[in-house]
Amino acid sequence: MTHLEKELKALKAETVDMWQLVLSQLQKASHSLQSFDKDFAHEVVAGEKRVNAMELKIDRDCESIFALYNPVAVDLRLVLATLKIVNNLERIGDIAEGISNFILSEKEPFDKSLLKSTRFDQMFEGAIKTVEDVLKAFEEEDTKLARSIFKQDEILDEINIAANQHITLFIGDHLAKTEQALNVLSIIRRLERVGDQSKNIAEEIIFYVEAKVLKHNK
Repeated sequence: MTHLEKELKALKAETVDMWQLVLSQLQKASHSLQSFDKDFAHEVVAGEKRVNAMELKIDRDCESIFALYNPVAVDLRLVLATLKIVNNLERIGDIAEGISNFILSEKEPFDKSLLKSTRFDQMFEGAIKTVEDVLKAFEEEDTKLARSIFKQDEILDEINIAANQHITLFIGDHLAKTEQALNVLSIIRRLERVGDQSKNIAEEIIFYVEAKVLKHNK
């Protein structure tokens, strides 16, 4: 194994570690909301600094690989894709922190009828699944799985669009819970962006594996 191959293997391992941390952040935020256990939300907020630090470390490692090895072809695509992937992962980490802050601001558990009408559980589970699936696609270099993210993201978009009407109806019947309803809508908006970030990552995986750039294709 050459020095470059060792560096690229280490880079992929670091990226997977960051991915797993970000996934854990989302899972803890989901558990905190469902159980109204704010300890998990506090963990997510505290863990955001670690997510940021890992992104900076991977960025520096990519710069070192460029400077020392001048990678080409598939090696170059891996480093370029990794730079963009970790940026999207950092944004997902930010989203998990934002959701946790909404949870911490609440004085009572979220209304179950509100969560059901907005398909909130499906939204959260779907967002987490996109992150899980793009991680598996990255590890296994599976572009078919990466492409499945596009359809998953469409489902998240549908739930997000429909949420407006459900939130409006809920507020009309529960004026005292207006703030909580708006917080739920804000969380749904953030979960929709998790799908967007996962879709971006899927495009980078396809670019790395197949040397195709899809985002500019009609």
